[in-house]
Amino acid sequence: MIKKLRRKLVLTNMALVLAMLAVIFLLVYQFSAADLKKSEKETLTSAATLPLRPDFDGKYEGEFPCFTLRINSFGELLIMGNNSYGLSDIDRMGEIYMAALKTNRNEGVLQEYGLRFLRVDSKDGPVFAFVGTEHVAEALAGLLQTLAIVGGLSLLGFFGISILLARWAVKPVAEAWDKQRQFVADASHELKTPLTVVLTNAELLQQENYSAEEKSRFAENILTTGQQMRHLVEGLLQLARSDSGASKVAYEQLDLSALAEDAALPFEPAYFENGMTLTCCIAPGIRVSGNPGQLKQVVDILLDNGLKYAAPKANVILELAHYGKGKCVLTVFTPGAPLSEEACENIFKRFYRLDEARTDRSSYGLGLSIARQLVAEHGGNIWAKGFPTGNAFYVTLPEI
Repeated sequence: MIKKLRRKLVLTNMALVLAMLAVIFLLVYQFSAADLKKSEKETLTSAATLPLRPDFDGKYEGEFPCFTLRINSFGELLIMGNNSYGLSDIDRMGEIYMAALKTNRNEGVLQEYGLRFLRVDSKDGPVFAFVGTEHVAEALAGLLQTLAIVGGLSLLGFFGISILLARWAVKPVAEAWDKQRQFVADASHELKTPLTVVLTNAELLQQENYSAEEKSRFAENILTTGQQMRHLVEGLLQLARSDSGASKVAYEQLDLSALAEDAALPFEPAYFENGMTLTCCIAPGIRVSGNPGQLKQVVDILLDNGLKYAAPKANVILELAHYGKGKCVLTVFTPGAPLSEEACENIFKRFYRLDEARTDRSSYGLGLSIARQLVAEHGGNIWAKGFPTGNAFYVTLPEI
């Protein structure tokens, strides 16, 4: 699909460029032809009127070589002009004069002689000025050749540019397409295991050779797995709404300090039950503009991540402080094995987990991806950094 789209963009660009060049070259040709014909007529007019002037020195000035023919008062044919037309052939000149006279027109073309003429009447009779038609034809042929060369080179250049532009334009689409395919593959993989558990336990429930206690355990497994699947689907729907821009919610001015404290309270007993502690260092009065539900979800995701992956008996630290000018930073430090730089980059990708063997199946690797989406929608940034004693997750938001 991406190749077809890239090819279609190239063909569309080339069609537009070809049409544009055709219009431009047509206008250039028409204007040039009009200018040449205008210059030709000016040359003929000048050549026909100059011999009638008393100060005429016998020299013609014009863009094209020309000559004039007229009959004087003694009935003699007077010939003036450029020798390139074979003016010494009196008989031929006489034939040309008579041919132009017989047309009874002030201007025209003598096709048999390849000449264009212009007639000017004087007291001694008509004066005919002639110029060869090949001059304009040769000039226009040369112009066509130049336009063809320029057009061909331009098309080659634009073809190369179109290929580069198509690759550049399609790159985000290709990346989105790859992410979508990977997303579907990962989601299918994550749903496959819980669905297998549900189906297996449902089949066991239908068999009569199991006790009521065992069937109750099968039903409990179905319920637990179903709840995990619902959590996964809800996360997928939230990410899909964020990707489509349909997750816009009302923002308000809120006290982030109070929100972080309230979000940390439910986690304190959970940490205690797991033999860990949660320490909060929250600066008071930090206010931001945002959605309280979404910002609380970000804090919940980071604290839940610390609860799952911190070292035994660790002290997880939640800190909120001012950060530079007009910003605040929320930090969650989780003691444990340090993350590599690559892991710090990949950990925010969907379905990414560091250790599949140690990971609780209730976690699908969507939490940090959702947190990144929510922080981005609030105009902030989120990143992770590994230290020798543990890992820190940072969230910066603009203050008000």
